Amino acid sequence: MNSDSLVQLLQSSVRVTLGATASLIEVLQDPAKREENLTKLRQEWSKLSEEWETKGESTEQEARNFVNNFLHQRTASSSSSSTGSTATATAPPTTSPDVQVELQELTAQIAAIRAELEKMRNPE
Repeated sequence: MNSDSLVQLLQSSVRVTLGATASLIEVLQDPAKREENLTKLRQEWSKLSEEWETKGESTEQEARNFVNNFLHQRTASSSSSSTGSTATATAPPTTSPDVQVELQELTAQIAAIRAELEKMRNPE
């Protein structure tokens, strides 16, 4: 199995889960939606999973925007309160050396796994 298709499958699964969760919340909040969604569930599962994936994709995007805005506000407020210079406000957030080393190690492990998978796919 291609590693890209595995990533796409996992991302699709996460989106389906997010969409299903969002639909469940709607069902719990609105009795009319409950009947509508139960009828849909009885009809066709694949159409419903596609709908959930779409809803999950939009929910994922909203969550990403929320987290990015939160982090942006947090870094902007901490950099303006600590130094007040414009150079620090535009600089990307710094991470500890331990985290950077760990990210480098994980990246190397992923590269090694990919190379191993390529060798397994092409035994030539």
